Amino acid sequence: QVHLAESGGGLVSPGGSLRLSCAASGSILSILAMGWFRQAPGAQRELVAIITRGAQTNYADSVKGRFTITGDVAKNTVNLQMNSLKSEDTAVYYCAAATQPVLALAATQDSFNLWGQGTQVTVSS
Repeated sequence: QVHLAESGGGLVSPGGSLRLSCAASGSILSILAMGWFRQAPGAQRELVAIITRGAQTNYADSVKGRFTITGDVAKNTVNLQMNSLKSEDTAVYYCAAATQPVLALAATQDSFNLWGQGTQVTVSS
């Protein structure tokens, strides 16, 4: 069993910042990429940012320049620094991990086979 533990969600005012963290534990095969996806009410789950073991990254256009993904995929950890948050960033954020090779620029949620339970991020005044 592999467990992805997310932390750092919460309520923040527009323009504020939050940092999400995720760590994988358990019977881990070699994780080759980790990332964050989000799902707003009534919407489909979408890619936010991913990072591969080779440190390649990919971001959704809507978060470029505001969010930064960091981490050590070889150590099964990933973080997401979210700045200048907007109300449209409100969603459940999911940590994901892939045990198969992922091309950063071609990554979709189907590229990832391990998922966390999700953490709520609410941006509201």
